[in-house]
Amino acid sequence: MTTAGPTGDDLVEMLAALANPLRLRIVARLSDGRDYVSHLAREIGVSRPLLHMHLRKLEAAGLIVGNLELSDDGKAMKFYEVTDFSLHLTASALAEAAKTLTPEKGPGAEEHS
Repeated sequence: MTTAGPTGDDLVEMLAALANPLRLRIVARLSDGRDYVSHLAREIGVSRPLLHMHLRKLEAAGLIVGNLELSDDGKAMKFYEVTDFSLHLTASALAEAAKTLTPEKGPGAEEHS
């Protein structure tokens, strides 16, 4: 029985998201438990706008998920947590994922055809 891993496109997006040191630190911090944006920004030492940019990239890759909640005083707070993802990279897993890649479009694509 084989378990299907992420598609090639999903894998590229996940690896691209994790290739950034700050995003890797965000995932590492959230692996300890969920956190809200302002606190997470202070913990990591970045501005909230910069953090939001990185959180969007991680969320788009399916590595984290954000939920808006109301605090006791009625203030809206966005909490993020790590999704239940697992990446086990082997040559055969990469070969299977590569079979599902969307053909490249844009500059340089004609060189690969």
